[in-house]
Amino acid sequence: MPDNKPRSRQRNITGSGSGAYKKGSGLGTGPVGNTGGHSGPSSGGNTHYTSTGPSRAVKRGGGGIGLLVVILIVYFLFFKNDSSSDYESYNDSYDNQPQVVYDNELTPYGQDSSDSSSVSSLINSLSTGSYGDMGIYTDNVYETKPEMVESSPSTAPVDDSVSSGARAKRTVIKGDGSDVVTIMVYMCGTDLESKSGMASNDLAEMARASLSDKVNILIYTGGCKGWKTSGISSKVNQIYLITKGGMKRLVDDDGNKTMTDPSTLTSFIKYCASNYPANRNELILWDHGGGSISGFGYDEKVYSSTAMDLAGIDKALTDAGVKFDFIGFDACLMATAENAIMLDDHADYLIASEETEPGIGWYYTQWLNKLSQNTGMSTLEIGKNIIDDYTSACASQCRGQKTTLSIIDLAEFADTVPDKLTAFAKSINGIISDNGFKTVSDARHSCKEFGRQSRIDQVDLIQLAKNINNSESKALADAVRSSVKYNRTSSDMTYAGGVAIYFPGGERRLVDPARTVFSKIGMNDEYVRCITDVASMSTAGQAAGGSGFGLLDMFTDSSGSDYSYGGGSADMIGSLLGSFLSARSLPDATGKDDATYDYMDDRSLDDDFIAEYVSLNILDLSQLEWKEGSDGTYRISLTDDQWDLVHDIDLNMFIDDGDGYIDLGLDNVFETDGNDMIADDSGAWLALNGQVMPYYRADTWEDGDRYSIMGYAPILLNGERAKLIIVFDDTNPNGYVAGAVADYSHEETVPTQTSAKSTVGLNVGDKIQFVCDYYTYDLKYQDSYMFGEEITVTDDLKVSDVTLDDVDTIISYRFTDIYEGTYWTPAIYN
Repeated sequence: MPDNKPRSRQRNITGSGSGAYKKGSGLGTGPVGNTGGHSGPSSGGNTHYTSTGPSRAVKRGGGGIGLLVVILIVYFLFFKNDSSSDYESYNDSYDNQPQVVYDNELTPYGQDSSDSSSVSSLINSLSTGSYGDMGIYTDNVYETKPEMVESSPSTAPVDDSVSSGARAKRTVIKGDGSDVVTIMVYMCGTDLESKSGMASNDLAEMARASLSDKVNILIYTGGCKGWKTSGISSKVNQIYLITKGGMKRLVDDDGNKTMTDPSTLTSFIKYCASNYPANRNELILWDHGGGSISGFGYDEKVYSSTAMDLAGIDKALTDAGVKFDFIGFDACLMATAENAIMLDDHADYLIASEETEPGIGWYYTQWLNKLSQNTGMSTLEIGKNIIDDYTSACASQCRGQKTTLSIIDLAEFADTVPDKLTAFAKSINGIISDNGFKTVSDARHSCKEFGRQSRIDQVDLIQLAKNINNSESKALADAVRSSVKYNRTSSDMTYAGGVAIYFPGGERRLVDPARTVFSKIGMNDEYVRCITDVASMSTAGQAAGGSGFGLLDMFTDSSGSDYSYGGGSADMIGSLLGSFLSARSLPDATGKDDATYDYMDDRSLDDDFIAEYVSLNILDLSQLEWKEGSDGTYRISLTDDQWDLVHDIDLNMFIDDGDGYIDLGLDNVFETDGNDMIADDSGAWLALNGQVMPYYRADTWEDGDRYSIMGYAPILLNGERAKLIIVFDDTNPNGYVAGAVADYSHEETVPTQTSAKSTVGLNVGDKIQFVCDYYTYDLKYQDSYMFGEEITVTDDLKVSDVTLDDVDTIISYRFTDIYEGTYWTPAIYN
């Protein structure tokens, strides 16, 4: 694509498709489509779709000046500044199911405790790998492999260098064969266990290891409505010791404690340190993870509880008073700069993932075997073994799921990174103050972003620095790269350098929570100022364009026609935007926006500067109108300056089935001719083996000629809600199926804002049923339905574009600007 235009994937039309219809009754799942700004034909703020009109009729959209006037009028006349809290509270009516408590040896799931051979059977099952006898693997959606997974060590060596100013390591390794290791595993089972047996899986992996008497592995269990391994209580918290081939219960009843309460973690650490003293202490936090802002954990039994944020983890570790050799997160998204800065007081190393983890998580058997053989091995060697085993197991069992894991030297990180992060933040503030917000926005937009489904605005720190490309950013990238002593990713995971960081994108709701967390963990003030100013500029740009403030229904006149505007001068935009900035806060008109705007009060940029910059760098929505070309095509023409303000373009297609609209999703396919964008008149959409499928682009990465476009199709995989991952890249431009991941509903993740581990794979013989969102003619989401015919997975799944014959379609394009505002063009009816 030309330098100033977004990337479009290439079409590969192979014929006409089938199955373009919904069927059955509504599933009641809530929307399965892209929640990142798209929630139906009327979303995004600028276009109404109608159910009538001539073929290929276009309808004029609303736009910036008119909408901004409405925003200001509605705000000043009708609303008070009464923003919602960051997280909602929920009541949970869950009642614990009856649980039989056995004696101090763990009884295999499904086996009668009266069987005198239960212990020997358990040991035999673990040692021989006959997992089916234990009943641990109960989820037939994903494939598990009982045999040992042989790791494939990376040829890259572990970096054992240390910066000259780094503090001495807190853990002293003797190395004479006398080292004692206590590994504390804080296992909040959650739905990962109750649904899929993932905790039981990992417990079995630990028990299979040939453990030395100098290695103590203690497990704290809780946070789960139902364990797949009988004997582990869902009523109360318990403590277990992993033994050779089994588990011994140490504490029958530690109370019904919330696993995301810092005091629960503190008490477990104290118990371990007191009863199993060691010169090497390791802590592994096992559960969901939400990154720097949300933190760790989701207690399935206490639905109204929030996650344990970084400040909570800090408090738990401080109160426990134990210094750790390494702290690891067998959880998603916790390899962050903020986490590393906080943990420096508590540990020498951090082992964690930048991205969401596949559901199998870490593979425990082999690295525990190696540690038992040499308890004096270096922590970096332990970390390398963990990382190699994890990535190899994921490659073997989780086809297509992106993986990354790194070990970070916290002593070196604390010595080299904070000062350079301060200088980097100052340089960004300087760029913005010198009218360079677009440079910063472009750099951020081009970064590898993690946890896209959870919308947590975390990007790779090394790549962010690389994209800013000044002396301060180069120094920061070098320091971070040196602090990451070993990092390994799957082959489809590009530009993941080992450390992520929160940097605002399109999620206003996260800015104030981020600032709160940062103030508690000692994040430097300059970086807080940086994200405050970046977020303020983005918010002002979105407000000026009318994106994301939920006021669409208010810019129609009484006749139902779209509110129209004819442009406007920069002075007018600046004046109106200045009024908005002076108001400081804008509650959402629909009452559904969970963002607060306190950060607007603390920005260092004054009103006039922001208003002037935005007014001179705003997408002219009056130009997002179709004009018929001499060749009969419909075109939108933008100047070079306007194209520079466009980050993404996605085609949005609906089917009119006579009763309402079937949403087919968002796909970045479009053509350009000079400065014109041409409307797609092929009537084609993505399909799998000829079956049309709803599809939503989620992420695009590019570096010169290299690129990767990832999206998903909502599906029922063997009857369970999931997402089929589709990838297009420079070596596979026609696309391929990269696997499948579990899809969690909004209600399952909102309380803690954590990201779920992926708990499914894709195997030959699996059944795929596509799912679509459905809208009524008055543009209201009705329900989600099964779509088209079921597909059986084979070794040869073919992704292609197919034409939709004999159906009425409606298309529109979604433009995303440098402020991450989204705007739809007028609709075209085919």
